Amino acid sequence: MKHYAPPLKLPPFHAVQTRARSDGWTPLRQAQFIGHLAQTRSVSAAAKAISMSRESAYRLRARVGAEGFAAVWDMALARRDTAEGFAQVHAARMRALAALAPSRKVTLDALDWRIETGKFQVVMRAGRFHRVRHVLDNNALLCALRRAGLVDAKAMAMPR
Repeated sequence: MKHYAPPLKLPPFHAVQTRARSDGWTPLRQAQFIGHLAQTRSVSAAAKAISMSRESAYRLRARVGAEGFAAVWDMALARRDTAEGFAQVHAARMRALAALAPSRKVTLDALDWRIETGKFQVVMRAGRFHRVRHVLDNNALLCALRRAGLVDAKAMAMPR
């Protein structure tokens, strides 16, 4: 009887802010890299699949603001069939969700980037990279409106 690892569900993440270049790390290319990384569990193979280099992937991971990207990367590489691997997946998931949480110390430039690019979620099917889901980041939009004074924080609170 075969025992398969539980399915991998990667949390959404914010793409790392980069300069706009057609041959560079676009937000979609970052998400595709994570999908191929989860499928192959090889940084070199994932980078090659999207026509980027392994070294540039590690440089992107080390950038300021890449916390969510790095956490999803760790989650994609963690083994899920051992107790230690399950703990690594759980820790990486917590870091990824913490990177998504709205912060009071986010600059307006970073908020603009999050509003423009949104969040990306990698969808896996049967252990293979299926597609990338793009979701708008409403939290970043509401945070920017709150900072501009256009939305009252009390009005945004959930009714009881």
